[in-house]
Amino acid sequence: MAGANFSLRSLRLFPVALLALALAACGGGVHYRPVSDTPVRIGPPYTVRGTTYVPAADPSYDAVGYASWYGSASGHQTANGEKFRPDGVSAAHTTLPLPSYAEVTDLDTGRTILVRINDRGPFSGRGRIIDLSEGAAQQLGIRRKGIAPVRVRAVEPPNKDRKRLRDGKEAVERPRMSRRELAEWRARLGL
Repeated sequence: MAGANFSLRSLRLFPVALLALALAACGGGVHYRPVSDTPVRIGPPYTVRGTTYVPAADPSYDAVGYASWYGSASGHQTANGEKFRPDGVSAAHTTLPLPSYAEVTDLDTGRTILVRINDRGPFSGRGRIIDLSEGAAQQLGIRRKGIAPVRVRAVEPPNKDRKRLRDGKEAVERPRMSRRELAEWRARLGL
């Protein structure tokens, strides 16, 4: 009789155990998009905190403002469906296509890095034009500062640099901005 009890209980729990295994195998039901440069998505206009953003392909994008960074959302899904990797070299931008690439220059030091934009943001703080992953902030040298004046310029990097960023690694370091150029870009930001 004890064996019959065990069998009935096992049969009743089998579907529950099967569902738990299936959910665990799927990562809790989140399906991440593979890291790829295609398709490029622009997306419709959207509103966050009363501000409407209009995504657009803008190969001439070149702006100054402030960068911040985020890194505690490990495992969360980015706006283009990929799994967020805090230690990767990626970024969030309000309107550039997903994915796209940009050079980010710290206007305090002249150091320039290449980032892969695969998320939307920043949505807080006046003058912020890009949110960097923790790995990108570390590479640029602004992780400890938290916020830094930057120039962000859309670029079309070589395939080898794109692949390195897709793999979560740093791209080849870019040349530093000269003191004269730094002064000009800082003046545009009012520094």
